[in-house]
Amino acid sequence: MLTHYSRVLHGTWIGQALGGGIPWLWPAFGVLHFHGMALLVGCVVTLDLRMLGVGKGLPLGPMQKLVPWGILGFVITLITGVGFYAGNPEQYQSVAFAAKMAFIVLAGLHAILFYVTGLAGRVDRVAAGGDAPLAAKLFAGTSLFLWVGVVYWGRMLPFFGNAF
Repeated sequence: MLTHYSRVLHGTWIGQALGGGIPWLWPAFGVLHFHGMALLVGCVVTLDLRMLGVGKGLPLGPMQKLVPWGILGFVITLITGVGFYAGNPEQYQSVAFAAKMAFIVLAGLHAILFYVTGLAGRVDRVAAGGDAPLAAKLFAGTSLFLWVGVVYWGRMLPFFGNAF
């Protein structure tokens, strides 16, 4: 069952264009969505694995310069994801979509907490060969779990159908 806001979003020019008005637009958004996720998840996983001790020969501070690329990837996936929803909101009325959105929100709050607590600053000072603080390792493990969940539930969208 669609909400009022879903119907309004579908009625916009982008919703109509992605809903079939411009046939090549949906696949183009698919390619952009994939590349955005690759940027986002690639940056997140690289930093998380380093915090967990993989690639200890690399200092963590300079690696954090990847963060703007990860944010760019998030923006690309956000724009294309909203476009997908606008184009065909009926196909996103499922448990898989709700789970994906929950994981995205949790991953976002988790990332904000990483910076607000000052843990990012402590991690920034970890030199090559050094270990990240235990709290950073816990954050990294949780981050990996959350982003794998986002990708998993996103891939499950076609298989769950309209389960609500």
